[in-house]
Amino acid sequence: MSTPRRRWWLVLLVPLLLAFAACGDDDDSPEAAGDNGSTSADVPTLRLGYFPNLTHAPALVGVDQGIFENALEEKATLETSTFNAGPEAVEALFADALDASFIGPNPAINAYAQSDGAAIRIVSGSTSGGAYFVVRDGIDAADDLQGTTVATPQLGNTQDVALRSWLKDEGLDADEAGGGDVSIQPQANGDALAAFVAGDIDGAWVPEPWATRMIQEGGGHVLVDEADLWPEGEYVTTHLIVRTEYLEENPEAVKALLEGTVDAIDAANDDPEAAKASSNAQLDELTDKPLDDAVLDAAWENLTFTADPIASSLEQGAADAEAVGLLDPVELDGIYSLDLLNEVLEDRGATAVAAL
Repeated sequence: MSTPRRRWWLVLLVPLLLAFAACGDDDDSPEAAGDNGSTSADVPTLRLGYFPNLTHAPALVGVDQGIFENALEEKATLETSTFNAGPEAVEALFADALDASFIGPNPAINAYAQSDGAAIRIVSGSTSGGAYFVVRDGIDAADDLQGTTVATPQLGNTQDVALRSWLKDEGLDADEAGGGDVSIQPQANGDALAAFVAGDIDGAWVPEPWATRMIQEGGGHVLVDEADLWPEGEYVTTHLIVRTEYLEENPEAVKALLEGTVDAIDAANDDPEAAKASSNAQLDELTDKPLDDAVLDAAWENLTFTADPIASSLEQGAADAEAVGLLDPVELDGIYSLDLLNEVLEDRGATAVAAL
């Protein structure tokens, strides 16, 4: 995503328009003020990122059903952007082109580490599960991967770290340049699907719905279900992060976003059919290719939607990234800011969630 450019003529035009407005007497009119008398200038913009993956279903549902927009009414003006993988979203956050994003754990860890703990805070969970290593026929064990080429969504993203860590545990080498026993070629999920169907790659560690699509459209099979690598099968796939500065300056807007996030999670759990329809409508809008019902139904069953960020899995994710050379040692104390979320949960009579 490219950073929006501020055109020089806007810099000249805005003060001029304000000067004209000051000369008029419309400031007290209903058009110039909201019901509480505050002008639109008093309401911040909240720029929210998410990905066209089913692992971001609460975000897809929240946008499609207007849940976020309703929750943010009179608190913030919502703007949305989409990304292929977490490192892209982090770049936008660092460039001050994004305020919050649904994102995987490892890019959040990287953002926290690169900024010495200053840039971001994790404020909510969203999704657990739904990541798989799908491979072609003839690959039935780690030993069969010698000399193969496989994909992940992006170097350093959550699935990329998971694959590299698993290969290392299995005694296989894969370097960042695509060399080693197994060549890892990071690429956009849609490109990885096309490459797998064409036989140009041998597999990919990807989130839903791409894993199910590789199985159904490319004849692949699951070599590794990431849930099998975690205690009780629970690990964070997607959570919600906010720029620390935005959180400090706009706590009411962030709390409203969290109310919308919990509403969207509840909607995904309480009415799966409606949530699947909303998610597919968003995928159609964002990618011009809605999911077949068979893909949608199968992939949905692999996901758990929860506001709990499953903090224990974040620590292991950081350790895995360190072990494969993609992260320097980092102290994660302070990465979570869950007070606002727990206020939202308490208001609903739900159980509070814990940080590290």
